[in-house]
Amino acid sequence: MKNFTSVHDVPQIDALVKKALAYKADRFKDKTLGAGKRIGLLFLNPSMRTRLSTQIAAQNLGMEPIVFNVGQEGWALEFEDEAIMSGSTVEHVKDAAPIMGNYFDILAIRTFPSLKNREDDYSELYIKQFIKYAGIPVVSLESATLHPLQSLTDIITITECLNNTTPPGRGEAGGKRPKIVLTWAPHVKPLPQCVANSFSQWVNAWGKADFVITHPEDYELDEQFTKGATITHNQDEALKDADFVYVKNWSTFKDYGKIYNNDPEWMLTNKKLATTNNAKVMHCLPVRRNVELSDEILDGPNSIVTQEASNRVWAAQAVLSEILASQK
Repeated sequence: MKNFTSVHDVPQIDALVKKALAYKADRFKDKTLGAGKRIGLLFLNPSMRTRLSTQIAAQNLGMEPIVFNVGQEGWALEFEDEAIMSGSTVEHVKDAAPIMGNYFDILAIRTFPSLKNREDDYSELYIKQFIKYAGIPVVSLESATLHPLQSLTDIITITECLNNTTPPGRGEAGGKRPKIVLTWAPHVKPLPQCVANSFSQWVNAWGKADFVITHPEDYELDEQFTKGATITHNQDEALKDADFVYVKNWSTFKDYGKIYNNDPEWMLTNKKLATTNNAKVMHCLPVRRNVELSDEILDGPNSIVTQEASNRVWAAQAVLSEILASQK
């Protein structure tokens, strides 16, 4: 693996999941793999789980992680080629990235969409420019359109649940594929489509589940990520017999970055969960309690959000180990 920016960088999802779960069982089994190597973690927007889990994963492999919050600690970067830098940007990425390529062995970057210009955001300019100029492997810690480490984590968590507590009639042993539902949820402000795009991309590529996406009208996601899923505006219909329910808000895609609907009826509750197959409930966190998800769900037996978030370490460790192995 050279870079990790989407599911397309992964030759075999199940093999990567297996590796992650092996690290969960023995976190230090490759503790010298990254000895003498450094990873630079660059954040253009804040993070908690992504930052901490990737630092821990790198240390488990013997790497030295160095965190740099670009917005608070560094110069404002310019990303457009041939830019006339007479404004607020101080340093061009084509000058900064090669230096980082000399400082580090792997570069991990977290960017964020503007939610103002869809073409600009979906061009993925920021992360592509780092890949172009850094000269070392680049890992996405979330980009303008995707969050691949989160989505790998989600597949790991679903696999783990199926292996440990396969629901009656579900999974390979039961002969029936699990039903996974991605449901839109209300929020107080417009959020990007990154997590929803990425989850859709990974579940479709994984190909081991019946996948349903449910959202209000006008909240369609980009078809390049959702193709292969069943899409419905009827949440109750979508939830019926579900084994896993992934809850996430996202803003509009076509009329980009807007909130058209904030209906609290879309918040998941135990009453809605009653029609599922005792579904496990997932969320990438942070979550707005009693807006996106009810307390009764988050604090109840169906929630696996803590397990899911904890698995972020093993997802990152599996990815970093693949990149390190390719450098040998």
